[in-house]
Amino acid sequence: MHVTASGLRALVITTTGVAVIISAGCGGGGSSAGGNANKKGEAAAARVVITPANGTAGVRPDDPVVVRATGGRLADVVLTSGGKRVLGEYNKDRTQWQSRWTLRPGATINVRASAANAGGRLATAASSFATKTAAGTFSASQDEVLESRRGETYGVGLPLILNFDKEVHDRAAVEKALQVVAEKPVLGAWHWFGDKQVIYRAKTYWPAHQKIMLVAHLSGVKGGDGVYGTKDLVRTYKIGAAHVSYLDIARHQMRVEWDGKTVRHVPISAGMGGSTEYTTTSGIHLNMEKDEDVTMTSPGRGPGDAGYYSELIHYAVRVSNAGEYLHQTPGDEGCLGNSNCSHGCIRQPATDAIWYFKQSQPGDPVDITGTDRQVEPDNGWSFYQMSWNKWLHGSALRH
Repeated sequence: MHVTASGLRALVITTTGVAVIISAGCGGGGSSAGGNANKKGEAAAARVVITPANGTAGVRPDDPVVVRATGGRLADVVLTSGGKRVLGEYNKDRTQWQSRWTLRPGATINVRASAANAGGRLATAASSFATKTAAGTFSASQDEVLESRRGETYGVGLPLILNFDKEVHDRAAVEKALQVVAEKPVLGAWHWFGDKQVIYRAKTYWPAHQKIMLVAHLSGVKGGDGVYGTKDLVRTYKIGAAHVSYLDIARHQMRVEWDGKTVRHVPISAGMGGSTEYTTTSGIHLNMEKDEDVTMTSPGRGPGDAGYYSELIHYAVRVSNAGEYLHQTPGDEGCLGNSNCSHGCIRQPATDAIWYFKQSQPGDPVDITGTDRQVEPDNGWSFYQMSWNKWLHGSALRH
């Protein structure tokens, strides 16, 4: 079924980074439009034409519904699919209305419309037609880390991540159907990582203390030859305070800011180096998932192998897919603030680790400097590592 953002009135809608102002719902009557008199002093009657016409079958779900008025201006248009209203837009003089989003495949669509002539007399029309059944379907789901943390408060670096169950060959059509609504809008854009994942990020960070809504109007969107989306996806996010942490690996120090004010200094110990595996990555990371107890083992090694380890770690916040966490030190307290002793993670004193764990929000930026290894943009949620121009190049609508 189609969903709308009708509960959000006069918000700014950002689609692939372009902001426009709309009001939810359809308008009422318009001002007069001229016409020839049928009788002395009486304006000509208005006429309404709906496309597709009543009784039409096999309509492509991604073909727009168009309502036109002659001899007057459109007063109201109501388009419903499965009992849900589908929004559309009027042209400047309200002589034409066009559906904004695609329609559900294999559904009966109902349209009713009215137009008023110069004298205010209404003319009405209605159409009921059937959309084409899809030969194949695709669907979208939210990133599993975000899905597992639904309802939480998020950080200002929050990425919006959609995964598709089939390859999307018409990326532009899908991207046009993705709507981001923010109370405090900023420039942002979508970027494709292959044919099955698309990610939205702000150019810098989201403004703190606001709500964001993602509406993926995918029902009826053509993702490939004969393949259509059949279900929309809606998610809402509450952005909390701007928690940004700055880690200087060379100085073994971490400074935490909340809404631009420093709230804590933490002595840390990072990767011991000597190999890529044991070197903490520099760059902009984002907090992802967290766990009070995580067993960390050496990758590619087993018991008895050189360099093997298996340690139970407490109060761990993951910041990459390369096994990097901020966590409580398992020992070696003398390294904290003095030297780098870890296998690549960021160690903290117990009190600081517990505090950071409790305050951590998914999407909190963690800006690390001081090593010769940079985190890759697709390593975890490190999307801010990619330059804005390169990020835009990954949009199907901005090539």
